[in-house]
Amino acid sequence: MSKVDWSYHRKNCNSCSKATEFLTEHNVSVNTTVDARTVPLVESDAQALIDAANEIYVTRGTKVLHFDLKHERPAELLELIMGRSGKLRAPTLKVGKTLIVGFDQSTYERVLS
Repeated sequence: MSKVDWSYHRKNCNSCSKATEFLTEHNVSVNTTVDARTVPLVESDAQALIDAANEIYVTRGTKVLHFDLKHERPAELLELIMGRSGKLRAPTLKVGKTLIVGFDQSTYERVLS
């Protein structure tokens, strides 16, 4: 398994708990962890993450959207990764130049293997 460069999570979040459980079970180490409640990331922070990424996976419910940013940069991408509160959705992982927003086990397995 890979190493996660950066993790953004929120305590008492069901998806965040599943993400943490997956990382623990698969012995994936996390270099930096940011608590979403103490360090809320707003649109400008999220845009910086998008700008630094080559690909992004966004999980919305049971649907997973994948964007290869070398070939496409949809205008609605920022909206997809932001929550209703106007802050970056959690959990979010940064693995190299890949950003994963939300939890989907098959996406985690694909990116982190």
